[in-house]
Amino acid sequence: MKTYALKQNLKQHYNLYTPEDFLVWKTLFGRQMILLQELACSEYLKSIKTVKFCAERIPDFKEVNEILGKATGWSLEVVEGIINEEDFFVLLSQKKFPATTWLRKLNELDYLPEPDMFHDVFAHVPLLTNQPFCDFFKTIGDLGVKNKHHSEVLTMLGRLYWFTVEFGLMKEKDKLKIYGAGILSSYGETKFSVSSEPTHLSFDVEEIMHTSFENDKIQDKYFVLNSFDELYNSIERIKAIVKGEKTVNL
Repeated sequence: MKTYALKQNLKQHYNLYTPEDFLVWKTLFGRQMILLQELACSEYLKSIKTVKFCAERIPDFKEVNEILGKATGWSLEVVEGIINEEDFFVLLSQKKFPATTWLRKLNELDYLPEPDMFHDVFAHVPLLTNQPFCDFFKTIGDLGVKNKHHSEVLTMLGRLYWFTVEFGLMKEKDKLKIYGAGILSSYGETKFSVSSEPTHLSFDVEEIMHTSFENDKIQDKYFVLNSFDELYNSIERIKAIVKGEKTVNL
């Protein structure tokens, strides 16, 4: 998959969005929210109201950044597409989330080879108002920056990000709920992820960091949290695993 170099001073040009762009956002938002009202975790459903997302209006990054700044100190950094690993970790360590500003076309609603704004913003941004989640997220960035020359550590951090931020599930009142952005923005994977078809595993950062994944198909396994506090409380264990991995490989 193509990656882009991080460029400075990229901006969202809101006045350039077309009627098709607004229709795409409205269509995707509407059909996902029908599913997510029942299947998303309660914190996501609360947070999407906090960031004031709705079907009728594409989010304005200036307004979003103001809300995020007051809530957790995070902000959006405009990028062209998927940025390289090193830049990604640097941004996270600075409490910045890389987000594209372009939207897929109407004939691409169900499949896109790389993430667009709907994935980046609709799926990722709401939970950036949740402090325990943000602290965990920043930890991934901090460790990635500190260990940029240790490929084994970066691989483990990539797996951690994949099975939590992108494809994480949570149990609420004995029901599986979604918090991972890769699922929240996927019409096809939303119902599948909480069905009886895939394997659901208890949250265990050590197992996650040693579990490989495929990024070009629907997942066959998901790790299940009990709360975002559990995610936050795993930080010291993650640091210990990283330290141990470096000791073994040095």
